[in-house]
Amino acid sequence: MNKHLPWAAASAAAVLVLAGCASGGDDPQDGGESQQPSADASTNASGDGFGAPEDIAILEGLTWTEDAEGNPTLEFESPSSVSAVATLVKDPGEGDPVAAGQLVALDYTMVNGSDGSVLYSTYTAGAPEAILLQEDTFDPELWNALLSTGEGGELIYASVNPEATSADESTTYMAMTVTEVVAPLDEVAGAEVEPEAGVPTITFGEDGIPAVSFEGAEKPDELVIQPLVEGEGAVVEETDTVLAHYTGWVWDGEQFDSSWDRGAPTSFSLQGVIPGWTQGLAGQTVGSRVLLVIPPDLGYGEAGQGESIPGDSTLVFVVDILGAI
Repeated sequence: MNKHLPWAAASAAAVLVLAGCASGGDDPQDGGESQQPSADASTNASGDGFGAPEDIAILEGLTWTEDAEGNPTLEFESPSSVSAVATLVKDPGEGDPVAAGQLVALDYTMVNGSDGSVLYSTYTAGAPEAILLQEDTFDPELWNALLSTGEGGELIYASVNPEATSADESTTYMAMTVTEVVAPLDEVAGAEVEPEAGVPTITFGEDGIPAVSFEGAEKPDELVIQPLVEGEGAVVEETDTVLAHYTGWVWDGEQFDSSWDRGAPTSFSLQGVIPGWTQGLAGQTVGSRVLLVIPPDLGYGEAGQGESIPGDSTLVFVVDILGAI
């Protein structure tokens, strides 16, 4: 549900790091049990590196240090390059290893292998990158390394640009820290709330798919935030990344999007969605089910969005908040 599309998209920084990191539309991942690293990526003898042995040796030669502001970075004799993607677990961190289906916050600094310059840093950007752990969105070498770490874990990751004109310009190194791990809920949990009069009625069928009725509903001019279930989890902040199930309808009209129909919840940053979502979900609690009625000025405005959301549309959503980080 970003500002341009009714579904989440990976940030530009994450696209540089992760292979195909776009949420929504994938099969659900099992978040209930830890997974062992797969055999898809080779390891070194000590088991803390994933990739070709010669590339892992290069990562072992990098120095994890701090810049003038105290933020982690990597030092090495440049130019430096690897032949293929590789990851080294520098510190496994504390607690249980992360598992598929969890939300993780990753802090990282990206360093150009050709000259050692910093390309991007979440530290200077002001917030870590929050990502839903799904195997098909990561390089196997990074996926296996993440499954070997817990909170506080530190990794050195090397990616390769296949379009680079020379090996010296092909490699980007990352100093990466797993700063937080959250296991999301499978479904909402909390006390049911009696809706105010005049809001659309949301019902759920035996298949768990929501439906809406506009009978007796009054179209509002302002944002309506109606909790249907009040969860007992953490309070969602406006800077959080949220994992949620949702369905959206045009007022008194057709459904235009639904994570329930796709079979998996969606993760998205509240900084990258339409204002009605940011304002409507910030302050709610994990485990909650929320009905949002969003006027055009907090949705897609006069322009609308594609054929399914005409201009000046009032939008209706039911959102199950399963996790936030």
